[in-house]
Amino acid sequence: MKWSKLHGPVAGLLAGGAGVGASEAVAAALPGVTSPVLAVANRIIDWTPRQLKEFAIEQFGTKDKPILIASVIAGMMLTLAVAGALGRRRGIGVFSLLVAVAGVLVLFDRASTANPAVRLLPVLVLGAVAILSLTWLLRAREAEAPEGFDRRQFLVAAAGLSAVAIGGTVAGRTVLKRGTGRGGVRIPTPVSAAPPLPSGASLDVPGLTPYLTPNNTFYRVDTALSVPRVPVDGYRLRIRGLVDEPLELSFNELLELPLVERRITLTCVSQPVGGPYVGNATWIGVRTKDLLERVGVKQGADAVKSTSVDGMTIGTPLEALLDDREALIAVAMNGEPLPLEHGFPVRMVVPGLYGYVSATKWLNELEVTRFADFEAYWTSRGYAAEAPIKTGSRIDVPRSFARVKPGRTPVAGVAWAQQRGIERVEVRVDGGAWNEARLAAKDGINSWRQWVWDWDATPGMHQLQVRATDATGAPQTEERVGIAPDGATGWPSVSVNVLES
Repeated sequence: MKWSKLHGPVAGLLAGGAGVGASEAVAAALPGVTSPVLAVANRIIDWTPRQLKEFAIEQFGTKDKPILIASVIAGMMLTLAVAGALGRRRGIGVFSLLVAVAGVLVLFDRASTANPAVRLLPVLVLGAVAILSLTWLLRAREAEAPEGFDRRQFLVAAAGLSAVAIGGTVAGRTVLKRGTGRGGVRIPTPVSAAPPLPSGASLDVPGLTPYLTPNNTFYRVDTALSVPRVPVDGYRLRIRGLVDEPLELSFNELLELPLVERRITLTCVSQPVGGPYVGNATWIGVRTKDLLERVGVKQGADAVKSTSVDGMTIGTPLEALLDDREALIAVAMNGEPLPLEHGFPVRMVVPGLYGYVSATKWLNELEVTRFADFEAYWTSRGYAAEAPIKTGSRIDVPRSFARVKPGRTPVAGVAWAQQRGIERVEVRVDGGAWNEARLAAKDGINSWRQWVWDWDATPGMHQLQVRATDATGAPQTEERVGIAPDGATGWPSVSVNVLES
């Protein structure tokens, strides 16, 4: 059989791909185990400087995770191809090094909860399949082919290894995923329902963001590359630390506690001026105040460190979990159990604080502690330990660079100032005088308000700006600052092209 220069790289890709596919399937079948590919990607996230994270979110939005995983896979494929091109002995050496690195990363992956021996099983499968396949495929190239080994057999082997690579990856992502039991969850009727939605709380303006954000369009910003799938059977929420009586609750025991229903707007600290990372929903859950009073908080505590099943840690001021804002350990969103992407089975919802200090998804532990005694994931990366949400607003209609007809044109959007409420929204055109917009009816201080202003649009390019004023009388600041360390500020603006009549 005559070998081309491509046989080595192709052999490396096939052997490595088969190993990765097999490891994905094995990892998915083992609870608490992270696949080698995700372990590498998780470590990249943890090592990435804050400024680069902010750039990625700004440029790619919620597509940053698929782009990262695609980049890891592309880099891995290039390495596998080079390893195959180096020949059998050196290629096996490169493969062995990659497997060793993957083993270390899997062992120390923050999302892994299984014991070390179980964590390493996917890595061992990866190494065995990849190295044996590479050895066999490269024997022919090095004049050690079995008798009768020809191009046809190589192609058959290639097809088989490709099937392992693709089938194993697909199985790992879909078929072998453990069920969560979400479909069987029934949320009890809350003992305290949300007040009826006031008449006029929702404005009828085409293109305006709905007052209640549907679950499937609610923003998602987190570090989870693979959404944790937490079975309700066996779930436990632990409350410990500086408390008189530590507590552990199953999911059913949580549902048996008094539940309350509230409409609350959440905002991510990654929200740029006028950006998309804010949403309003109806949440059902247990008051954190009720749980913390039950366990008894010891003197000197000023923080609660919450931990996700994937190892994410968040620090929240203790006062915000004990005061009358009604912070929740939420179990439902917009009338249904939490979606997997938004924290099923349990997450935190704390009005008035940016999500990175309050909105832990896939929650499994609350530790009452002191800020001086720990650093949470984001505070260790330069963000502020306490982060009240700043007054913000956004223009939804018209979109930036929209082409509109001259004449009466609605300018509309949303504004928020959780824990204070919105009292006024103003719009101006081309830096001129401010014009007061009409506000939708007020629902509560923890929900955003829609607004609309009727603009007599004249032909040409125009810049529209908006600013909101909270219930204390403090206007949204004009000063432009970035999202770090505690939230962006500035007046949102859009440029609009008004056509000739």
